[in-house]
Amino acid sequence: MPLLNRLARPAATALRRPFSPATLPRFSSTSSATYENIILSHPPTRRRTNHPKPAESLTPSPPPSSSNSTPPSQPTRRTQMSHERAFAAGADIKEMATLTFSEAYTNNFIAPWSTITTLRKPVIAAVSGHALGGGCELAMMCDILYSTKTANFGQPEIKLGTIPGAGGSQRLTRAIGKSKAMELILTGNSFSGADAEKYGLVAKAFETHEELINGALDTAEKIARYSKVAVVAAKEVVNKSQELSLREGVEFERRVFHGLFGSQDQKVGMKAFAEKKKAEWTHS
Repeated sequence: MPLLNRLARPAATALRRPFSPATLPRFSSTSSATYENIILSHPPTRRRTNHPKPAESLTPSPPPSSSNSTPPSQPTRRTQMSHERAFAAGADIKEMATLTFSEAYTNNFIAPWSTITTLRKPVIAAVSGHALGGGCELAMMCDILYSTKTANFGQPEIKLGTIPGAGGSQRLTRAIGKSKAMELILTGNSFSGADAEKYGLVAKAFETHEELINGALDTAEKIARYSKVAVVAAKEVVNKSQELSLREGVEFERRVFHGLFGSQDQKVGMKAFAEKKKAEWTHS
C-alpha cells in the first residue's frame, strides 16, 4: 500500500482549519500520480489511509515515490495521519495466511515498508484508534509519534503463531526497554496511547482526535519554518544515535556540526540572531 507523499509547506492560516476527513479531496499537484489506498489534501498536504478492507489493514506494497510530488524549491515535511477509528490495524491476515517461505523470502515480504525510514524529511505520525502489528511498526518508523490517549498500540503477532516482521521487536525495545518490550511481544497485550506516552514511545498523547491532528500539523508547520539544511542534518544525527555507540555518535554529530558552517543558512541564522532579526532562510 502506498504510504506517504511529499507535503508542501502550507500557509500558516491553513493549519487553523478544523480537520475533516470528509472534505479531503484526491491529490492534485505537480505530481500526476494517483494512489488506490490513500487520500491527500493540501495545503497543507496530509496523507490518510483509505483502505477498503477492515480497520485500515495494510498491504505489502512499497510507499509511493516522493521524487516529483513537490517543487524542489519548497521546504517540505510529511505527516502520516490517522482515521479516527484506526491508524492501521496491521497486515491483511487473510492475504498472509497462505504465504509460503519461498514466496516471503524471495519477494522480501514487508521489507518495502521500511522505505519510510529512508526519507530525509521529518515524518510525523498521528495515531488514533488501532495501531496493531504492522500498524504499530509503521508508526514507530516515523520520526515523531503523536497519538490520542485512547489509541490502541500492540504487537499481537504471537497470537497468530508468528513474530513482528517489520522492525517491531527492534524499535519497540529501543524505545521502551527490553523488559517491557519482551512482556508486550510475548503476551501480545495491547497498550493505550496514554501508556505509550508514559513509556516514551509517544512524544505526546492528546485528549481528542481533533487535538491530535492540530498538534501534528502545528509541529510540522514549526519544523517547516526552519532551514531545510539544518532540519535534514538534525534528523540524520538523531537517527544515528540508534545505530552507533555513544563515542561514535558524538563524533558523527560533531562532523555534521562542523559541516554546517559551510552552509549559507548557518551564516544567515547567526547573523540574524546577533542583529535580533528574523532569519530569512535560503535552504542552502
